[in-house]
Amino acid sequence: MGIGGCIGLLAVGAILTFAVDWHIAGINVDLVGIIMMIVGVIGLATYVSILKRRRTQPPSPGAPVVDVEDNRYYR
Repeated sequence: MGIGGCIGLLAVGAILTFAVDWHIAGINVDLVGIIMMIVGVIGLATYVSILKRRRTQPPSPGAPVVDVEDNRYYR
């Protein structure tokens, strides 16, 4: 689930919780909306933390590159 899916869950959950006035037998629509918003927030936080770990700084252009297998320096 990407950022779009998480934001979609948040939006649909907020609409169900705050804007809909439906009464369905056996289903609490407000609770379903709150659960959808919670899942959207958890998914968004997870996605952002994974995306944050994937970002690494590239080496500067003048830095030597080390070949891990041979331990040789290349320029």
